Amino acid sequence: MHELSIATQLLELVAQTAAEHNLRRVSRLRVVVGALGNVIPTALEFAFEIAGKGTVAEGARLDIEEVPVTVRCNACGAETVLEDFAFLCGACGSLDVTVLKGNELYLDTVEGEETDSAENPNA
Repeated sequence: MHELSIATQLLELVAQTAAEHNLRRVSRLRVVVGALGNVIPTALEFAFEIAGKGTVAEGARLDIEEVPVTVRCNACGAETVLEDFAFLCGACGSLDVTVLKGNELYLDTVEGEETDSAENPNA
């Protein structure tokens, strides 16, 4: 299950972001996941919950935006959102397509509670 590895890497990014922005607790984060990444959203949520215990993101809400595969036809120029993994143009049926979207995997936003100045004398 590579979702645990992804969750661990997300938590490292979240910890860095929290430190950079003086967040004592992260309450919500948004992750963008492309369909070609073979990430199962429910498995990622579960892995994030488990791996997040004891971190600044413990109990944080994980919002996952799933991005479908979109291709551009090199023959006719049409863009098609694929319903399945048949990589062909929805307009002309050509197999000569270029993937435009669907490979994404990134941390988009992090929300949290800022540390009070009294709690952080170095601020």
